[in-house]
Amino acid sequence: MVDAKVIEDLSRKLAGLIPEGARELGEDVEKNVRAVLTGAFSRLDLVTREELEVQKSVLARTREKLTALELRVAELEAVVRSAQDETGTA
Repeated sequence: MVDAKVIEDLSRKLAGLIPEGARELGEDVEKNVRAVLTGAFSRLDLVTREELEVQKSVLARTREKLTALELRVAELEAVVRSAQDETGTA
């Protein structure tokens, strides 16, 4: 989920873009913008940078294990082929 501070900063910046004549409504506009942004971000499937880094680490470890397993399977297949060649079976 997106950090509340990010939403507040963004809503404040957007509220700052409102023309001078409408600034009396500033707080209301900022609250409404914050509500809209919060709703929009909550519908998105977002993760924090920390969560992303954890998943990248998990994926890297998984790839390493997969590579090791592929190598091991290739070695075992070679052993089986060698044994089959020695016995003359297919």
